[in-house]
Amino acid sequence: MTMLSSAVALVSYRYLAKAGPVPVTIAANAHVNPWLVIHATGAATALFVGPWQFLPVLRRRQTAAHRMCGQIYVAGCVTGGTAALVLATGVSAGPIAGTGFSLLGIAWIAATIFAVREILAQRVSSHRRWMIRSFALTLSAVTLRLYLPASFQLGLDPVLSYRVISWACWLPNMVLAELYLTFSNADAIP
Repeated sequence: MTMLSSAVALVSYRYLAKAGPVPVTIAANAHVNPWLVIHATGAATALFVGPWQFLPVLRRRQTAAHRMCGQIYVAGCVTGGTAALVLATGVSAGPIAGTGFSLLGIAWIAATIFAVREILAQRVSSHRRWMIRSFALTLSAVTLRLYLPASFQLGLDPVLSYRVISWACWLPNMVLAELYLTFSNADAIP
């Protein structure tokens, strides 16, 4: 997870540097400028910082670093999620894809804000649970990048695939997160 997150984050920073091609489905977005750069920067930052927040040694022994990285993560999620909401209204694959990406953006921002609310109220266990949900949504960037080339390799219709992937990149992540929270002892994580 950490390696995939880091790799996708680093590759996504190319949008900030305006390096490399923009995929056709993304370039066709009505709101690509400047929102793609804003989204990619925020989301990549959250994707890069997020996995490290789950390290027990950082949470227990380096609380100031954990707090600072958490603030960077939250800023990345809120920035990336807000830009995603704008981009979702201009997606070229139609309203099904736009709705999928909009709901992802809303869920991502909401889960992250709920996590912040819980830690500010010193409800650590609930904070951890919401952060697991938030990061599952952050990981939609990874699952999206796994599904897109797979659909291309399978010769599937690009527009239909993009519509399905706009939902499939995050809903299974949330189901897995909820299953983990239900069946593991997530509250006992140090």
